Amino acid sequence: MPFRFLEDITRADVAVEVVAETVEELFAGAAEALLQIQIEDIESVQRRKRQTVKVSHDQMDLLLYRFLQELIFLKDSERLLLRPERVTITSNAHGNQLEATLSGEPLDPARHTQGVDAKAVTLHRFEVLQTPAGWKATIVFDI
Repeated sequence: MPFRFLEDITRADVAVEVVAETVEELFAGAAEALLQIQIEDIESVQRRKRQTVKVSHDQMDLLLYRFLQELIFLKDSERLLLRPERVTITSNAHGNQLEATLSGEPLDPARHTQGVDAKAVTLHRFEVLQTPAGWKATIVFDI
């Protein structure tokens, strides 16, 4: 599992630490962590529908923030539960661009046992770091 829940950061929200060798794996792990907060068994989410998400930002941490906020928006507006299939991040003089292919299906209360509803990503203790071993992110979700 590329993420772990951090119980000592907050009591009213959910904090997660994600570690990965590449920045793309970090973003995919963060998306999986978000889904795990909301659905007890993410394996119950069938890959019936594909969705492409594109976001950009100059800073890598805020690129992750925008990506996770987009996943929350799709869950809230279309009731879509999405898992990453492919994440591509490119950087150039104009900043960082992310294109992610995700798949999943609409929330089905009969099949998806719900956890808690993530309403937003907070900036409290939010960080993305490149380390000698790869990448690490700390994320706090408002629930």
